[in-house]
Amino acid sequence: MTPSSLWSLFLVMTVAALAPIVSRLLPGRPPQVLFLIVGGVLIGPHVLGFAETVDIELLAGLGLGFLFLLAGYELDPALLREKAGTQALTAWAISAVVAVAVVGALEALGFVHAFVPISIALTTTALGTLLPILRDQGMLAGAFGRYIFAAGAVGELLPIVAISLFLGAYKTWWEALIIASIAGLALVLALLAKVLAGTKVAAIIGANKHATSQSTLRITVVLLVGLLLITEQFGIEAALGAFFAGMVLRRTAAEHPGELDEKLDAVGYGIFIPVFFVSSGMALDVRSIVENPLRLLVFFLLLLVVRGGPAMLVYRKSLALRQRFEMVFLTATALPMLVALSEIGTSSGVMMPENAAALVGAGVLSVAVFPFLASRLHRPVDAVEADVG
Repeated sequence: MTPSSLWSLFLVMTVAALAPIVSRLLPGRPPQVLFLIVGGVLIGPHVLGFAETVDIELLAGLGLGFLFLLAGYELDPALLREKAGTQALTAWAISAVVAVAVVGALEALGFVHAFVPISIALTTTALGTLLPILRDQGMLAGAFGRYIFAAGAVGELLPIVAISLFLGAYKTWWEALIIASIAGLALVLALLAKVLAGTKVAAIIGANKHATSQSTLRITVVLLVGLLLITEQFGIEAALGAFFAGMVLRRTAAEHPGELDEKLDAVGYGIFIPVFFVSSGMALDVRSIVENPLRLLVFFLLLLVVRGGPAMLVYRKSLALRQRFEMVFLTATALPMLVALSEIGTSSGVMMPENAAALVGAGVLSVAVFPFLASRLHRPVDAVEADVG
């Protein structure tokens, strides 16, 4: 590591250390993610120029991987078969249809050129980003927590699948087969864990999971990095691999729930994930946003209306009015996928740089504003029932 890289990493970790402290000191406790991003903007090349994104690219990539891994780890697949899951799928389908219509109109007006990336962007929900915020605010407990978790999981998983199908880098059938086999690989790994259960290998791993060797955690990191390595050449499909890796971990840890949680939180939220958010701020083209503020505002409102709006209709018989507004704000929160889609759009030449910057800026603003508004509306004692009045 060069002195320049070490200096950039030092500044990034300083921002990561200060963000939760600043968040706690301010009235209303704004989410620490906001300060991670703002800190990244300040130290990044577009403002003070103290640090470069290329210096922390590897760690930021691992942070994005951990973000999706933890989202997959938290997801109970059975949830998608419940009422909360079917309603989440319905809401996402409505968002997808509306997104296609709205972006089609914007393309006809010449406002956008990247039809597919922006359409997908308007259907995303940053479940991984929301998890620490929702935990801190106690919003994942009870029936409402299952509804928001299902909506977030669908809003994170289906856009990844859509990207794999419509924006993947593969050009031949065998490369497409590799993408499709990611889920199969996850199932094979889960089956392997069951086969090894009760063997001497499993006993050794279990005996050392709390010792200095931390076998379980090390194997988790190997699984994550291995899936990211396999899917590296396909870009954002790496997120799909990380998501399935999390689902594998959930299945393999089913007999001892909670044992991995604290360790994954410590490594993910303690080190890698903050680096990703600071890196996102460093990469934000502030000058382009300042020169085209209307574009940011348009994308920000579209996230709210296109992704969040269907919640008011779909959950009208399941959630009270206050909770439906919470769902609107939370499902409209997006960032990691917007960063990835902007990179895909600009690298392929179909997305205008000013729209890429505005889209990421809208994601940053959604993370800063929407969860805060939802937390102000949240009432722990609210009953999950329809607001028929």
